[in-house]
Amino acid sequence: MTNPVLATHNLSKSFGALTATDDVTLDLRAGEIHAVIGPNGAGKSTLIAQICGGLTPDRGRIEFLGRDVTQEPTRLRARAGLGRTFQISALAMEDSVLQNVMLGALGAMGRPWQFLRPALRDNALRDRAEAALARVGLTDARAKRTAELSHGQRRQLEVAVALSLQPKAFVMDEPMAGLGSEGSRQLTGFLDSLRADAPILLVEHDMDAVFALADRISVLVYGKVIETGTVAEIRASKAVRDAYLGGEA
Repeated sequence: MTNPVLATHNLSKSFGALTATDDVTLDLRAGEIHAVIGPNGAGKSTLIAQICGGLTPDRGRIEFLGRDVTQEPTRLRARAGLGRTFQISALAMEDSVLQNVMLGALGAMGRPWQFLRPALRDNALRDRAEAALARVGLTDARAKRTAELSHGQRRQLEVAVALSLQPKAFVMDEPMAGLGSEGSRQLTGFLDSLRADAPILLVEHDMDAVFALADRISVLVYGKVIETGTVAEIRASKAVRDAYLGGEA
């Protein structure tokens, strides 16, 4: 088996008496979508924050592209190719669609944002942003103010921002949140094609999307991974049904 693109080893994080992640070990392999599911309060957001650099674990380590990044800040992980999308939009709503993607590309290049206006004349930077917008189908909206986009289009734009980093892996936090059934269906189809660009660690509550997309699923309950397996294995697991899925299995 080839080395994983992203891996956590015995990752633990506590806040006082609350253990948010408890000895979490999982990995993301090339070409796959690995979903992390679990009830509210299971520790999914804490896990993502540790993987992406927003929180430092109390114990354990994180490896990205075979390198220990446990102590590295978010910006260095992003520059190395760890692309993230958020449950709550982090877009600059008053800027244009194109400007939002160029901000992402600037971050990837390590260039400060205060030079955005001159950077808009940088053809290489614009080309990178335009390519990302074309990949998500937002070329025609590039001059729009981001606040004018639909909720589904903002999700697409977040992916374009991540793509501007030329990522080696994506970490996606509930990309289906707030979408209707049609929007979820369209985004599911897009994410399925995106694994060709980079593997995806997907945290998601929409179980239809998870079952349609995931190659593997890890189930997080009270901070612990109680099971990892294929969709069929997770559906068949009594422990998972009792802890989380219930009738959804």
